Amino acid sequence: QVQLAESGGGWVQPGGSLTLTCTASGFAFSDYYMAWVRQRPGGGSEWLATITTFGANSRYADSVRGRFTISRDNDKNTVYLQMNHLNPEDTALYFCARVPGVTAEEWDFRGLGTQVTVSS
Repeated sequence: QVQLAESGGGWVQPGGSLTLTCTASGFAFSDYYMAWVRQRPGGGSEWLATITTFGANSRYADSVRGRFTISRDNDKNTVYLQMNHLNPEDTALYFCARVPGVTAEEWDFRGLGTQVTVSS
């Protein structure tokens, strides 16, 4: 079955950086776009970024464009999210997600998430 396992979250001070990692299994990873989404405390899911099958293209939400970078390694069935210039509004549970089609903001499976906390 589809499994997505995120790691790399933690506590960071404002202005700091973190890199999240998601390892996928149970499906043909290189056949799918992959995405990162997050859920702030008390809020709904927010799509952040999507990367195409071989990483040639990516799209970002306005809230993270220029600060976050999505990448992937198909040999390792892994997708990454490099996050720079973090601020307290970035505090959330971060998930990687599989995108079943070509609509960047739509996903069908996501992992259990990794918590990111930004505070001083």
